[in-house]
Amino acid sequence: MYHAQHCHLCDRAIDVVTEARGRHAFALELVDIGGDVALESAYREHLPVIEIDGVRAFTYFVSVDALLDRLGSDGSPGRLPEEAGNM
Repeated sequence: MYHAQHCHLCDRAIDVVTEARGRHAFALELVDIGGDVALESAYREHLPVIEIDGVRAFTYFVSVDALLDRLGSDGSPGRLPEEAGNM
């Protein structure tokens, strides 16, 4: 999950991801884009960005159920909906 300091949507998404991990274990890497020019350029306008195995799955908003639906029973990416993105 790509996030930044002082981003209220990021804080909310971190809470959602934490709740989802309480229901179903999966690996999580939090990447603060602050101070990295390349990451700022790639992600700032879309924060928070949640990627699953390098594939953008959610931007701006995510729900626990939507995230868990995107993960397989072993925590790996499950089926991909026709349009991944904002939830």
